[in-house]
Amino acid sequence: MRTIVGAAEMREAARSAKAGGLQVGLVPTMGALHEGHLSLVRACREKSGWTVVSLFVNPIQFGPREDFARYPRDLEKDASLLRAAGADILFAPTEVEMYPPGFRTRVEVDGLQDKLCGASRPGHFKGVCTVVLRLFRIVEPDLAVFGQKDAQQVMILKRMTRDLDLPTVIDVQPIHREADGLAMSSRNAYLNPEERIAAKVLSRALEEARRTVASGRRDAGRILGAMNAVLAAEPLARVEYAVLVDPESLDPTAEARPGDLAALAVIIGRTRLIDNWIVE
Repeated sequence: MRTIVGAAEMREAARSAKAGGLQVGLVPTMGALHEGHLSLVRACREKSGWTVVSLFVNPIQFGPREDFARYPRDLEKDASLLRAAGADILFAPTEVEMYPPGFRTRVEVDGLQDKLCGASRPGHFKGVCTVVLRLFRIVEPDLAVFGQKDAQQVMILKRMTRDLDLPTVIDVQPIHREADGLAMSSRNAYLNPEERIAAKVLSRALEEARRTVASGRRDAGRILGAMNAVLAAEPLARVEYAVLVDPESLDPTAEARPGDLAALAVIIGRTRLIDNWIVE
């Protein structure tokens, strides 16, 4: 595996791979890698001939009171994991490389970025879209692989790619979970033992939504009531949102339809966690 820091070197390497007949795949990450990330790398390897994993903690997607400074960083460990997973390139640019002096451009998707997570994290998705478009321009990937856990992010990036007529195909992989059901996340490392146990309430609430739908009840009020009852029973959980929404508009739905999204954002201690389930 080769590590690249410079944007120009990364672009040249990707174009060289394409000239050799390879399809270029990209897995964008902020590091602090876990098995969920590595499953994306493996999926990318299966679908493309040459896999690039970017590692960049993007400052412009963090709010002023968020965890940018303490976000876990371990480049050596991440590089070792990626090498074992079979990545071809680790692209680890500096902040100056990604945002040169005088950089002023921001990218946003109107109507989607201010809902759900965007309501409590103003500017977050503008930062996400900006960094992803920047990566797309540098790497020029044929395929970019993302995880379903960040459902709103995936939807916004799909819309950005469609609206800007970008040639990159967005591939979405299922949520990777711990044995007890907790969705894998780099921020799980913030949880102390008591909070780690409490965090299982997210997957339990979504499982209750699944059971409610499977029993034939598709009324949104019943589904959300079932989810909220589970969440309310956990004293360490502070619910930011628990919703059932249309997967394209993110507007609330009155009745669960196949493809609709049941989504949660819950704060456990000081850690904000998200999870979701797609109605079957």
